[in-house]
Amino acid sequence: MNPPSASPAVPPGSLPSPRAGIQSVEVGFSLLDVLAAASAPLMLRDLAFAAGMSAAKAHRYLVSFQRLALVTQDAASTRYDLGPAALRLGLAALSRLDSVKLARQRLPALMTQMGQTLALAVWGNQGPTLVHWEESPQPVTVNLRLGDVMPLLSSATGLCFAAFMSQHHCALNHAPQSRLARLLKDELARNRKLARGDVPSDMADVTARLDDVRQRGMARVVDTLLPGVAGFCAPVFDADGHLALGMVALGSLATFDAAWDGAVARPLAEAARQLSGDLGFKPV
Repeated sequence: MNPPSASPAVPPGSLPSPRAGIQSVEVGFSLLDVLAAASAPLMLRDLAFAAGMSAAKAHRYLVSFQRLALVTQDAASTRYDLGPAALRLGLAALSRLDSVKLARQRLPALMTQMGQTLALAVWGNQGPTLVHWEESPQPVTVNLRLGDVMPLLSSATGLCFAAFMSQHHCALNHAPQSRLARLLKDELARNRKLARGDVPSDMADVTARLDDVRQRGMARVVDTLLPGVAGFCAPVFDADGHLALGMVALGSLATFDAAWDGAVARPLAEAARQLSGDLGFKPV
């Protein structure tokens, strides 16, 4: 009697086979994915078509999803929408998102791509505050440290926060009690005392500058924060459309591409858009 043959050895370094899953769960999720992307409840035929399956097959999944409260069906219109269980799952996921942690994970690859120093900023008690620093091999002399509060009118970080935070307040000249408006007023007064001609000098100039930042989708400064240094700051929004953080790139003008559509601005803006999407933000 011949001994049983041994199983063939797995060649060293070969890729492991994908882990087995439940295909029906993956197929059914396409229906939930379509509902999540839809702007309104959907009829069965439209939902099934968008998910790439027959109406009969989609209906069987939807019956189970209704039992689990992942989907609801309006009795009058017969349209389907996401249910309370889907809402609970979404809220639980959002509550566990750490925007700074997610952003930090992306900075090394982004720095390799653009070759410039990167930073992250969040809104603190005194204004936009640096909370992470990813230094590039490119030489750049900056006297900035973690915990520094960036000026609102002479830094890309400050302009980004002033522009996109003020979207969720009254107009700046009609909200003198808001913290942002008070900080802007104080900084304007300091700049006037210094007779600075490279930054906005009154609230009308501020409003025009912030409108330009919103129109471009990010902020830029050249030679205003530090001599010979340029910087961009791109906004990252959360699921409620509020500014979560700013992604900053800065460097010496000798090596830094300060063009709006250049090698720094484009990847920085794209990284901020992707992170905003991962945080649940959907642009209008």
